[in-house]
Amino acid sequence: MKKHAVLAVSALLTLIAPVSAQSLDNLRIMAPASPGGGWDQTSRALQSTLQNQNIVKPVQVFNVPGAGGTIGLAQLYNSKGDGKLLMTMGLVMVGAIQTNSSKVDLSRVTPIARLTGEYEVIVVPASSPYKTLGDLAAAWKSNTGLAFAGGSAGGTDHMLVGLFAKAAGVDPKKMNYVPFSGGGETLAAVLGNQVTAAVAGYGEFEAQIKAGKLRALAISAPKAQAAIPVPTMKSQGFNVDLANWRGIVAPPGISSSEKAALVSALDKMHASKEWKDTLKTRNWTDLYMSGSRFDVFLKLEANRTREILKDIGLVK
Repeated sequence: MKKHAVLAVSALLTLIAPVSAQSLDNLRIMAPASPGGGWDQTSRALQSTLQNQNIVKPVQVFNVPGAGGTIGLAQLYNSKGDGKLLMTMGLVMVGAIQTNSSKVDLSRVTPIARLTGEYEVIVVPASSPYKTLGDLAAAWKSNTGLAFAGGSAGGTDHMLVGLFAKAAGVDPKKMNYVPFSGGGETLAAVLGNQVTAAVAGYGEFEAQIKAGKLRALAISAPKAQAAIPVPTMKSQGFNVDLANWRGIVAPPGISSSEKAALVSALDKMHASKEWKDTLKTRNWTDLYMSGSRFDVFLKLEANRTREILKDIGLVK
């Protein structure tokens, strides 16, 4: 009897194993933005690593641009129960949901993992009289009309200026923030002395900082970054840190086993040398967090973002 039982179990495992191994075949990743941007680049880096490491095959990336990612978010929500669909997203989407009054928010999706992040820097022209963040804050308190350039209204750059204003004792609703649609326009504005200061991810200003055309006053990291010789905001007495992070979510209504399979696939990808090399090559900061920890983080980040945008005056 024991021999028959062992054979029966072996036969059952043989039948189950191929199904488990193939459960993530034909995975699709939605980049809720146009080709070439950060979400698109992240999606294609995921696609490459997952396939090259034989974690999932095949993986298709497709784009659904518009409204800070909220058009793609609505499409993801309408794909309830699809355990082979993922969407790349991040802090920009958290803000866009609120500023666009999106009917679908991130409580309606299945969080899978936070992947990467980029810290922001506050820069001034090399000829600026402001040598430190404290210098800039003091001038700002006496003249709230000082102009700060950055990306779209309500985006990560705008949020950081709002947090800095509050920490510096400036009313965020009175700050003069000049939004630009692209990093090139922001760069031109600060290099041309059209604004007092500018904010963007470090990578956008790196070349001009190293060339001595811009002075980086601070970085929004929680602690000093070995590869970026810029003092943190916290080290200068301003209790602010903010990362423009990117993550992955799935549709609502997938099973616990489907979620576990997706989390496991990304855990394996994150552990691979190829992914670590990708992070280095692209200068992405590793902020990996998966499963239930990411669930909690998303809720906290949504609440934090809402408060920042309220302070700025963009949401009620």
